[in-house]
Amino acid sequence: MSRAKKKRRIRWGRIIGAFFFIGIFLVGLFHIIEYINQTISALNQPLKKTEQTLSFQGNKNQDKLDPINVLLLGSDSRGEEDARTDTIMVAHYDPETQQVKLISLMRDMYVSIPDYGEEKLNAAFSHGGPDLLRETIKENFGLDLHYYAIVDFKGFEKAADILAPNGIEVDIPYEMSDGIGMTLEEGEQTLHGNELLGYVRFRQDRLSDFGRIQRQQEVITKLKDEAVSLNSIKNLPKLLELLHTYVDTNLETTTLLQIGKDLLTEKSGDIETLRIPEDGSFENNRYDGVGEVLEVDFPQNKESINKFLAKD
Repeated sequence: MSRAKKKRRIRWGRIIGAFFFIGIFLVGLFHIIEYINQTISALNQPLKKTEQTLSFQGNKNQDKLDPINVLLLGSDSRGEEDARTDTIMVAHYDPETQQVKLISLMRDMYVSIPDYGEEKLNAAFSHGGPDLLRETIKENFGLDLHYYAIVDFKGFEKAADILAPNGIEVDIPYEMSDGIGMTLEEGEQTLHGNELLGYVRFRQDRLSDFGRIQRQQEVITKLKDEAVSLNSIKNLPKLLELLHTYVDTNLETTTLLQIGKDLLTEKSGDIETLRIPEDGSFENNRYDGVGEVLEVDFPQNKESINKFLAKD
């Protein structure tokens, strides 16, 4: 073989190799552009609202550097009369430290509801939606809320399957079946979206509502860990689509994206949790027409909330 032919063969090999790598680059670029377009499309969609528009008169946080408190509610129905809320939480986010803290408020606390007198905390939502619940929390615990987010339970189920497609492991203390439409066996189990929803909503807990609060915080923390381990930013368009379909909120999408980015990049660290009322700050009681309630030491719990939300 002549030297000229050998050189020509080497030159064609380089050209073929270059085309190969250019092809890989173009395929990658296509997927990046597709992802960006999906994200922008989701950002441009208006958030879906209930037929009954929720005004939420809580103070909006105009200074983006200040921490925000978001009222998180899990509800059986959206935009319907007498809608119940099984879950009442406050998510605290500090943009300066990228720290996320979660306060679970027990629904059976006996509180003063403006214009309605003393009832259980979750009755405020039934009477006046997130507006009245916000006012009730402010009056009883001194905690102001800037935004709200009402999550339909179907949306939670779908989000769990996106964040943890292989499910998450939990240790079920005993068989759970009443009121959740399924049977969860005792022992270590890997649960997916629908099963996780049953797990966090099971009401016949031997620890009453305290056990349910623990399970809610457990699942939220594990889903956060799954999201980080899977680098779930690639699922952002799907999650945003769920947001528009299953969540009513007055949070700006850009703020949600910032919080999500901090969670997924682990800047926020572990989610710190608090349950109100805390141990030793309440008594069990019963009232006709109301049922079993928790009589709360409000000064003690206000102090606990303030300490919990203070910067480390």
